[in-house]
Amino acid sequence: MIGILLVSHVQALADGVKELSMMIAPDVPIVAVGGLPDGTAGTDVEKIYEGLQEAEKGDGVLIFMDLGSAVMSTEMALEMEPNESHKMMNCPMVEGTIVAASAIQAGSSMQETIDLVESQKNVDKF
Repeated sequence: MIGILLVSHVQALADGVKELSMMIAPDVPIVAVGGLPDGTAGTDVEKIYEGLQEAEKGDGVLIFMDLGSAVMSTEMALEMEPNESHKMMNCPMVEGTIVAASAIQAGSSMQETIDLVESQKNVDKF
């Protein structure tokens, strides 16, 4: 199954997105990482790398990030062990994760899920 990794500057934010997503897609492996090892706000490359390993269940990992430096830290973690099936998603973290989790739960492939997330990333809320 495709896994999801949530990368945030604050663990509580990543945990909240995971909790909401698990209500919709309880079978999807979702891993939430956030903050620095001392509990303060920030992103930690090693935590992200470990999260990737945990989220990987054989069919790849979609990675959703909250802010700019989370992108940079995720890129560094991906360089530690390059894997073509680990994909960073360029979309709002909450909305993108919900769309992806729903698609994965329904049995969509990696490419189908990516296409669906990308088609929804600019949808207006009202």
